[in-house]
Amino acid sequence: MDPTATNSAKDQVRAKRRRSWLTLSLALVALIALNVAAFWLTGLPSVQDVFRNLEGSVFAGSFVLAFVTNFTVAVPIPYNPIVLQMMQATSAPWLVAVTTAAGATLGETSGFLAGRAGRGAFQGTRFAQWIARQLDHPKRAFWVLFLVSAPPFPAFDIAGLVAGAVGVPARIFYPAVFLGRLVRFLLFAAAVTWALTD
Repeated sequence: MDPTATNSAKDQVRAKRRRSWLTLSLALVALIALNVAAFWLTGLPSVQDVFRNLEGSVFAGSFVLAFVTNFTVAVPIPYNPIVLQMMQATSAPWLVAVTTAAGATLGETSGFLAGRAGRGAFQGTRFAQWIARQLDHPKRAFWVLFLVSAPPFPAFDIAGLVAGAVGVPARIFYPAVFLGRLVRFLLFAAAVTWALTD
């Protein structure tokens, strides 16, 4: 075996991995810039007026709130207490659960796509190989994503990045995340309904 060919192949792998890390880094910088822009824009009076107009519609408000808070990757925003208050303000907390789950699922697109952009950065590492084995089978990937997305903690951003990086198909990612979030918010709705009937 020619040692120069081996070194050349290793150099190509290193160069590919470097480009992937660069792509991932640029995607994360773009996401952070979008987060900063969104934070700045929400303080503008015209945007505040839009939010005030949404106050009359709990359903649209819960969708927008969940979308924006899940779209932000750099700074986790605790929105669950606000969703609980929105559920208390309506006679249909179950519908708030559905609209919130839909907004949260679409908001997770940012992490998923950032992972897709940096896909090559994870390839070849032991961690990526382990995650890839866990998410390799579609049914297992569905259940892993479902179980990680249901609890109310911000660690799912990492799972979304990894799912995108290891190539979990969108047809598995989005239904799993939606159903996991739906279970969470339906449990919130049940708690609100139970608390209001006592």
